[in-house]
Amino acid sequence: MRVKLLPSSYDVEGHVLPVQRLTSYVLDNLLAVDAGSLALGLSEFQRQHLRDIVVTHAHIDHVATLPILIDELFCSLKEPIRIHATGEVVELLERDIFNGMSYPRFSKLCNNFGPVMRYCPLPLGKPLSIAHLTITAVAVNHPVPTVGLSVADQHSTLVFGSDSAETDDIWALANQSPNLKAVLVEASYPNELEALAQRSGHLTPALLKAELKKLHTKDVQILAVGLKPSYRETIMEELSMLGDARISVMDPGKEYVF
Repeated sequence: MRVKLLPSSYDVEGHVLPVQRLTSYVLDNLLAVDAGSLALGLSEFQRQHLRDIVVTHAHIDHVATLPILIDELFCSLKEPIRIHATGEVVELLERDIFNGMSYPRFSKLCNNFGPVMRYCPLPLGKPLSIAHLTITAVAVNHPVPTVGLSVADQHSTLVFGSDSAETDDIWALANQSPNLKAVLVEASYPNELEALAQRSGHLTPALLKAELKKLHTKDVQILAVGLKPSYRETIMEELSMLGDARISVMDPGKEYVF
């Protein structure tokens, strides 16, 4: 399985910067998890073929370019963009983004080929097949309705923790996942801001260390994501000080193969 954290920051010459401000992952060129930077980072091949997007929650850093992408592809879509989300997330997307004011209700619109966007229910705790991948979603601990995911093919499983403070179900899902290769988990704030992290539903390196004790499988890569740009260097230093060789910070724009 191939996964990439799409870039969301560039210098004045267009070079990718390591800072992560928005969240979007692409798996095997056919599935996206979240859409924060989706319209910014997709290749031309992906723009023509990727039609399934899982939205873990409706915070703007995870959905910012979703309407922009659909708008850009509107006339060329021969099948709808399928938004896989829980009912609670769909309600928030319809209320706050696709509301006819911020952006059109694309779920009600068609081009010459048919509908351009369709919502697909994302059940909790039940496997869902999307192309050759199997997705399982569980609720995590965040101020708005949010899910974490496992994504599996025949050879490997990846777990996406999404945005979450201390939680249990995502680790239980990871522990029961066959061929678990990596966990993508946030480390948003430095340790000195633990109170803020907990109030806002996020983790620090110290909190992440405690969470990783819930993971039974030890031979697994831990990719830290969601580092707040203002504290990135401090968070990276604190992650390094944990002394856990499994942990590294995920590089935007790099393709990881599992």
